[in-house]
Amino acid sequence: MQAAVYTGKGVIALQTRDNPRAGADEVLVRIHAASICGTDLKILRGGHFRVGPDETRVLGHELAGEIVEVGAHVGHWTVGQRVSVVPNIGCGHCAMCRKGLNNMCPDYRAFGIDIDGGFQQLMRVTPAALYGGNLFEIPAGMNYEEASLIEPLSCCFNAWKDLAVTPLDRVLILGTGPIAGMFLQLAKAYGARQVIVVGRRAARLAEIAPLGATDTVDSSAVDVLDEMQRLTGGRGVDVALTCAPAPELQVQAMAALARGGRMNFFSGLNKGTTVQIDTNKVHYWGLKLLGSTGSSIQDYASALQLVESGQIKVTDVVTHRFGMADAVAAFDHALSGQGMKTILYPQEARL
Repeated sequence: MQAAVYTGKGVIALQTRDNPRAGADEVLVRIHAASICGTDLKILRGGHFRVGPDETRVLGHELAGEIVEVGAHVGHWTVGQRVSVVPNIGCGHCAMCRKGLNNMCPDYRAFGIDIDGGFQQLMRVTPAALYGGNLFEIPAGMNYEEASLIEPLSCCFNAWKDLAVTPLDRVLILGTGPIAGMFLQLAKAYGARQVIVVGRRAARLAEIAPLGATDTVDSSAVDVLDEMQRLTGGRGVDVALTCAPAPELQVQAMAALARGGRMNFFSGLNKGTTVQIDTNKVHYWGLKLLGSTGSSIQDYASALQLVESGQIKVTDVVTHRFGMADAVAAFDHALSGQGMKTILYPQEARL
């Protein structure tokens, strides 16, 4: 089989490997679609605490495929079932896992992080993932590309569910990448009265706006906070989400919040980066500052239902698709910052 392999800082190599076999407590999945995430790019740049700059790993944690082999001890799953995977596998016995928060487990393991992931033609699903409930059957009518994008949507839903957005709310989304596009769709699905997206490139703003924005703000051309005041009649926004790893966005989001406002620091910053917060505003204005990382198995199930119902069109954030022979080019493209979501099709030589 072929695999796109991280072989050290800045390097993705297309390799030919022996076909894996499923162990007695495993299933083997033929990967049909795997999307490139910002975390994959962070690892490629050498910036992830669980993947060293000199390690070798098949990345890819947003994936979907079909089962082609089932271990002798595995029940329920059968050859031919179409499946997608929740990447973060909890230990199963810590306090977070006992609450159903596999994504918050301090000892989690994850496909594409410390277990070989989806940028290969065949992938073993480990016993811990099977017995932890991390494998999902893809609903009839949902294609592999849609299924591969359930994972990033589930991370967005994890952040979204605690913001309690209603049709009375004004929502601010800072960033114009695929995550911002998914939040735009969530805001539209939940009926937010106003959805403002901020970005620094006019072309990207024009590309993402149809996903649900009522207003766009080009931060390279205007003062963001002045524009927030104008667009909201001086009131500010009820909900803000930072969807790019830039400290200035967190400052802007805080400053733009109205009384009783809520925000989620969705994109993490580089290690050691700090942001000053006006705690008096938090105190006197009754703000709620939230954080989230990854998604639980329940979040994933909820995201799957949102896509299956047609409320969210996850493939609307996809702009580029590559076959396996062009896997290195796919990463080069994703690193360039052009377009939004990039999908790799491991079973296709070229698209």
